[in-house]
Amino acid sequence: MARTLKSKELVNTRLATNYGGWMYCDECNENIGYLCYSTYDRLELNYKCNCGSIGSVLLDFEDSKTGRDCEDELTLIKNRWCCPKDHEPLITILDKKVSAYEMKITCKACDNIYKKNK
Repeated sequence: MARTLKSKELVNTRLATNYGGWMYCDECNENIGYLCYSTYDRLELNYKCNCGSIGSVLLDFEDSKTGRDCEDELTLIKNRWCCPKDHEPLITILDKKVSAYEMKITCKACDNIYKKNK
């Protein structure tokens, strides 16, 4: 079922589709990661691409829940950051393509807000 976006703010970034799929730096057109379509409720991502461009993503939905802060760490399975509760993939950030990032992502299943920095 398609979801209705409430907020979509992309700076120097583009997505392969409306609210998921591959993420690209607008400056150099490099793929910086992959956002899973159906497992997240809200994403706040700020990053610095290896090309020097500063980008950001803010996405949330009309039916998004507020979420709750947690201290749990995301689980890395293969190259995807996953919810530690159910191991569902949330996002992939290609570390070799970005020099730094700060991220907050809310899991749709458990409503926890996970934070990750590089």
